Amino acid sequence: MSLRVEMNVETDDWATIPDLSGLAERVVAACQRISEVELRDGAEVSLLFADDAAIRVLNARWRQIDKPTNVLSFPGVGEAETAMVLGDIALAFETTQREAQAEGKTLADHTAHLIVHGFLHLLGFDHETDEEAEDMEAMERDILKSLGVPDPYAGTTPVNEAAIR
Repeated sequence: MSLRVEMNVETDDWATIPDLSGLAERVVAACQRISEVELRDGAEVSLLFADDAAIRVLNARWRQIDKPTNVLSFPGVGEAETAMVLGDIALAFETTQREAQAEGKTLADHTAHLIVHGFLHLLGFDHETDEEAEDMEAMERDILKSLGVPDPYAGTTPVNEAAIR
């Protein structure tokens, strides 16, 4: 099964991550493998690497929240298993970098986590309830562990909020 990853990098700041496209492809492949969700052959996911200003516009337009956020997910139409377009994931550079620094993580590791989080939303995972949040975070941990990324929730209290969406 082949999954196409389309990328659009709108700000040169993302160049601080060596081989961003390789990282994105490895993360998406791990999401697909570990989640075990059977996707349509040739399905596509789109990744937008933007700045806070662009993400703020998207967040205001689609979520009516007029501020930047780290990652937004826009699922495609229909079930993930049959969709030709799984959807779009958009990341904000400044917010991602600020969070990585505050949490003592590398920018690449935090970016990987946000891609995983966004991709799982495209597959139908959510964190609206405590049980959903626990399931989604467990899946994130498994995927990131397979990539050699440390547990992003180690030493933190699980979060049940929509702000990371």
